[in-house]
Amino acid sequence: MGGVAALLSMDEGECWALLPTVPVGRVGVSVRALPVVVPVRFSVVDQDVVFRTAMGGELHSAVHGNVVAFEAGHYDAEQESGWSVLIRGRASLINDPEELALVDSLDLPTWSLDGEPDRWARITSSLVAGSHFSTGP
Repeated sequence: MGGVAALLSMDEGECWALLPTVPVGRVGVSVRALPVVVPVRFSVVDQDVVFRTAMGGELHSAVHGNVVAFEAGHYDAEQESGWSVLIRGRASLINDPEELALVDSLDLPTWSLDGEPDRWARITSSLVAGSHFSTGP
């Protein structure tokens, strides 16, 4: 530990290539003027991040056309290195039947604990940034 720290920017293409390599990301939203960060299982479809959200939950109510942040990354403790991708964009619920059929085919597991059906949401990216980081020797 205690090596030289390095932070290297990634281009947008590398960001999109790395996102599907991890199963969980975090969505940051504003709920009643306070920040909330919620873990989600996600997938990438045509450079949109798609995820399930429980009906009536904080995340569900926050994704109606609002600007949100999405972050996913990976850290290797042994190598003391990793990467992080941050996407900012507008979130919306997916209602179109053809689009719903497409995202349903992704077979993303649900985290719904109460048995209530999930809704699908998408984040249409406006800004994509990422970086590799290392604190190793």
